[in-house]
Amino acid sequence: MSIKISIIIPFHNESKNITPLITKIDDVMKKMSVTYEIIAVDDASNDDSYDILQNLSEKFIRLRILHHKNNCGQSTAVVTGVRHSYGEMIATLDGDGQNDPSDIPNLYSVLQQTKNQNLKMIAGYRKNRKDTIFKRWGSKFANFVRSSLLKDATPDTGCGLKLFYRESFLNLPYFNHMHRFLPALIQREGGDVVSVEVKHFPRLHGSSHYNNLQRLWVGIIDMIGVIWLIKRSYKPQILEYKKGKS
Repeated sequence: MSIKISIIIPFHNESKNITPLITKIDDVMKKMSVTYEIIAVDDASNDDSYDILQNLSEKFIRLRILHHKNNCGQSTAVVTGVRHSYGEMIATLDGDGQNDPSDIPNLYSVLQQTKNQNLKMIAGYRKNRKDTIFKRWGSKFANFVRSSLLKDATPDTGCGLKLFYRESFLNLPYFNHMHRFLPALIQREGGDVVSVEVKHFPRLHGSSHYNNLQRLWVGIIDMIGVIWLIKRSYKPQILEYKKGKS
């Protein structure tokens, strides 16, 4: 059976968020008239996240579990999920429960109904974020700097909720923290990206793995690398010569 959408969620020490998130994803996807799979990538959690996922796999037949023996970070977890997926399209969500799975059908509808054949990604836009004021300020500053330098026309690249074509993602260069620059990388490959407003929930359990200072520092380093990649990118225009019939 061919799979239309693979939903990929990276988890690291999110034991209390896993069950409600997987349950809601499955409920939402059952109502869509598409084939799907749910891929949970446990990024070497040191709580009982992996055990919980194993137990849930007995209940949810479309749930697949991938486990990193060593902690590799969110970008690598997403890459692992995509490389082991079978879907034509990929939907990603953060494992902290702050993204709403019920937004997936809308993102899918936008991508399916577009007349733009070059549209490769729908990026979630958390217009009304439910984070602390310091986190919102830090994110706004980071988005302003990134948008000014990369010209990616995407107001919220940090939103984990995205929908894109698997093939388009696998063509992207891989590096740590690449998940924060996916729109710019898709555009580098010649694809278009559209941002769609999505809901955002406050974090109920656990804590963020990064603070503003850490995000700023790694963001600056990675942004320099992305700028380099964009400037070194060159897409040839190919004309195929077809020999006439004799």
